[in-house]
Order: sequence, then structure tokens, then C-alpha cells
Amino acid sequence: MPARRLAHDAQRIPVTQTRTGRQATATPRQRNRSPRQTTVSVAGFTLIELMVVVLVAAILVAIAVPSYQSQIQHARRTDAKTALLDAAVREEKYRSLSNSYTVAPDKLGYASLPIQIGSNNYYWLNVCVGSATVSTAATTPCPTTTSSGTSLTSFVVSAVPVAGTSQAGDTSCQYFAVDNTGVQYSTDSTTGSGTTDTTSTCWQ
Repeated sequence: MPARRLAHDAQRIPVTQTRTGRQATATPRQRNRSPRQTTVSVAGFTLIELMVVVLVAAILVAIAVPSYQSQIQHARRTDAKTALLDAAVREEKYRSLSNSYTVAPDKLGYASLPIQIGSNNYYWLNVCVGSATVSTAATTPCPTTTSSGTSLTSFVVSAVPVAGTSQAGDTSCQYFAVDNTGVQYSTDSTTGSGTTDTTSTCWQ
């Protein structure tokens, strides 16, 4: 009877395979061990956090973009001012040889007048001459009716933004001018007769 009971119990005890190939009897502790459970924590953003990020980004863009455009427009003003001063030098050089100023493009080294200037053609440059002793940049808009003859004793050279370019949005500096006395002038109108003198801003 004891032999039968032992044989019966042996059938109910699970066995495991050892590395040597021999069978080993599993202990009750091994039989009751449950598989290890791993908890994975997944981090993310809430909807409110995402909306805050979007709002901050929108504010930064609203501040940065206009500031960047203003800086670019300010830098491009240099194209206009440099071209005007160069044109004034050309006029003086021509007068030293001919005793008169001129609007002839070839005499000044230009292909035509008016002519687009600057690294990306953001401005039109024009030259006006007259028989008056002085044509002041602040009171004689250019282009105007240009005098002709051999006794042209004054000039005004001007630059205005090319329509349709981003520089046309530089509303404070729509007109640059220099006259034969070296006076520099700017205004907020492309006609040169604007109501606001912006020389201190545009020529700085």
C-alpha cells in the first residue's frame, strides 16, 4: 500500500530538465512563482501644455518677424545711400571736365537713367540737373523737368524703392536725395514732397 501511494504522488510532482539532462523535481516554491511583471511608464504632453507651447511660439513669431524685416530694410537703405553718393561724385567729376552737370547716362557711366541699383535692384536712381545756382534736395523733388544746355550748375540725385519689392514697405524712407552742395534728404513719399522729413532716420 505505501508503495502504491508513493508511485501515485510521484506522478503528480512536476519535474524539470537540468543542464546535464537529468530530471529534477520542482519545489513547491518554484511551482507557485508567477512570471515577472514589468510596468512601463509613458511620458507625454497634455492638451493644455501643448496649447501653451503653441501660444508662446505664436507670440515669438509675431515679435521676431517684423523686427527681422525692419532690420533687413534698414540694411538695404545702404544700397540707396551708397549709390547716391557715388552718383554725386560722378557728376562732380564730369563738371570738372565740362564745366557743367549732365543727365546723359553715358557721361556718368550708366547704361540708362533712371536705373535700378543695389545688390538686388531694390531702388531706382535718377538724376536731375538745373540752371539754378543751387537745387536743394529738400525743396526740389527729383525727377522733375530737367533743364538742358551747357550751363547746368546744380543737380539732385534721388533714389526711390522699386514698386512691388519688400523695400517698398519701408514706409519711412520712400525717397532719398543728395544735391550738389552735399545736402542729404529723405521723406516718406516717393515724389520727394512728403510731409514728413525723415532724414535723421533714413540717413543715419
